[in-house]
Amino acid sequence: MTVTDRDGLTDDERALVEMVADFAARRLAPRALTWDADEHFPVQELREAAALGMGAMYCGEDVGGSGLTRLDAVWVFTELAAADPAVAAFLSIHNMCAWMIDSYGTGEQRKEWIPRLSSMEAIASYCLTEPGAGSDAAALSTRATRDGDDYVIDGVKQFISGGGRSDVYVVMARTGESGPKGVSTFIVEADTPGLSFGAQEKKMGWHAQPTAAVILDGVRVPATAMIGGTDGAGEGFGYAMNGLNGGRINIAACSLGAARWAYEKSLAHVTEREAFGIALVDEPTIRFTLAEMATDLIASRLMLEEAARALDSDHPDKVSRCAMAKLFVTERCYSVADRALQLQGGYGYLTEFGVEKVVRDLRVHRILEGTNEIMKVVIGRAEAARARKDVAR
Repeated sequence: MTVTDRDGLTDDERALVEMVADFAARRLAPRALTWDADEHFPVQELREAAALGMGAMYCGEDVGGSGLTRLDAVWVFTELAAADPAVAAFLSIHNMCAWMIDSYGTGEQRKEWIPRLSSMEAIASYCLTEPGAGSDAAALSTRATRDGDDYVIDGVKQFISGGGRSDVYVVMARTGESGPKGVSTFIVEADTPGLSFGAQEKKMGWHAQPTAAVILDGVRVPATAMIGGTDGAGEGFGYAMNGLNGGRINIAACSLGAARWAYEKSLAHVTEREAFGIALVDEPTIRFTLAEMATDLIASRLMLEEAARALDSDHPDKVSRCAMAKLFVTERCYSVADRALQLQGGYGYLTEFGVEKVVRDLRVHRILEGTNEIMKVVIGRAEAARARKDVAR
């Protein structure tokens, strides 16, 4: 098995991977460095990806989704991120929003929104994090107050990918008591009065996707904008957390694809370059580094595929397995990218060669969709519960 091995895939799976890889190589990779430098949000290319079925990947085909599995999506995001991890990661967030509406929305919400999200005529943003509620997301303070047939939403969401550029915002807001049971989820369109945005954030990486605060000041939406309708009252935090299971393996897949590209780039460099009369690749310490990097990439791929299968099969341990994959893959693949830069020496540090961009883009993957410290909390809680259950038998 090699880091780019596609053995073991069915013909249909291989066709999917090759289609995505071809699209990414033609439409994303040649522009990635320019988009990064110009902070350009490639809406046209995102919609081209959507036309190939990447806008609502694991949504129902009855409403225009692609009906792919989570395992299919891991392969898709891996290939996209090999071309541009920032663009691939944004597509993951959009798909998370689409999945939430498809999975928990009413029949009317699914029919209204999934076709538009599938084509990316409507681009979506996920709005959970607040200035005072990051890792402790259940402490969010954005409030939605019932007023006749409407809800009026007030609050601020922070670090929102697509903020100011997306067409629709999936907003978690408090409709009841404190804690997770008091949260509901709303679909808020960008042109709704009272909705505004902070300045675009200046970031270390992810320059090809906009990030801004989403400000809700007396935003009035009909009660029918609550995901799930009346049955969705107080269920929004659960919707958001379940969405993050898939988001975590997607963002880990983005780490894998980008790190794999950086590895291949550094492998070519050390094979072609000589020092002290020998090719760098023949120097034992270089080979040891390559061995560690290749091992991390293969292990990451296997862990991701296992987590995706757990999510697809609704395995009892799916939450902890997705958290394990997110923790392991984002940590190891960031290290692979960093070592790839080191292997290229001064060239790796130059923007024109692309590896430094990968390092910058992958750094945030250890923070978002739940920090890796929170992943340890999730995993540790699951292991403690399993131990207690074993003792009780």
